[in-house]
Amino acid sequence: MTVSCLCPCGSSKLFARCCKPYLCDEVQAKTPEKLMRSRYSAYALGGYGDYLLSTWWPATARGHEAIQLSEKSVIWQSLDVLKKSQQGDSGVVEFKASFLNDAGDSEIMHEVSNFQRSDGRWYYVDGDVN
Repeated sequence: MTVSCLCPCGSSKLFARCCKPYLCDEVQAKTPEKLMRSRYSAYALGGYGDYLLSTWWPATARGHEAIQLSEKSVIWQSLDVLKKSQQGDSGVVEFKASFLNDAGDSEIMHEVSNFQRSDGRWYYVDGDVN
């Protein structure tokens, strides 16, 4: 993705000034929402399985491999953050993400994601998909 492109996370910012620094491990997300947006961008772009694995809570990341996480399984179209909250070292982000399924039809994934901060770094723990 070129530096003049808008970020896939829907922030209306340039990718180079939004999620790219997270995906390239130049900075760490300071909030659960920023981590969630960067992880969405990683899935949308593909090729960032190492980042997805490194930002996943180790106990719930078991069984996932960077090579599989790097594969683009669907075409992600948009992200809409509905709610976000943070209390101490725990955070929750509710979002809807639209994507194209294998038949080319648009679908929406609605998830409430849980995040945990450890040693100053945020991790995705798990999520409830509706």
